Amino acid sequence: MIDSKNVHGAIVHADSGRKDSLIRVTLKAVILDSKGQTLVVKESGRDWWDIPGGGIEHGETIKEALARELYEEVSLEGDFEYETLLAEDPRYLESHNLYQMRITFLVRPKSMVFAKGSDGDEVQFVDADLYEKSDLWTERQIFMHSSLAKQK
Repeated sequence: MIDSKNVHGAIVHADSGRKDSLIRVTLKAVILDSKGQTLVVKESGRDWWDIPGGGIEHGETIKEALARELYEEVSLEGDFEYETLLAEDPRYLESHNLYQMRITFLVRPKSMVFAKGSDGDEVQFVDADLYEKSDLWTERQIFMHSSLAKQK
């Protein structure tokens, strides 16, 4: 059990001892091309692939956060539709000393033009099956989330 007094975003009420947690919410986008391949990105400073996305900022709507992250990572411009694929239970990130919840969306952009953005080093469409047995959790998530998206 993690001592919530020492976790960023954990609030212990002195009068009752009740504990409340603030959770960082991360939004991720699965984008499939006409061949069923998945858009992946290597974010700046990272050496692994992931689906694009990131943390929602205070005051943003889900669509605003997705639009900002997709622009920053894969230079997506223009409108898109989206639907929720999966909302994961919050998990503790020891490296950041906080709890995070990841919500993944199937995103259908009006334009399928992508390039590396200001926060992305590489962008490409791949067969997500490549990552089914990856040693990296993040890359295995590409396979899992893409498989969910293909069922829609």
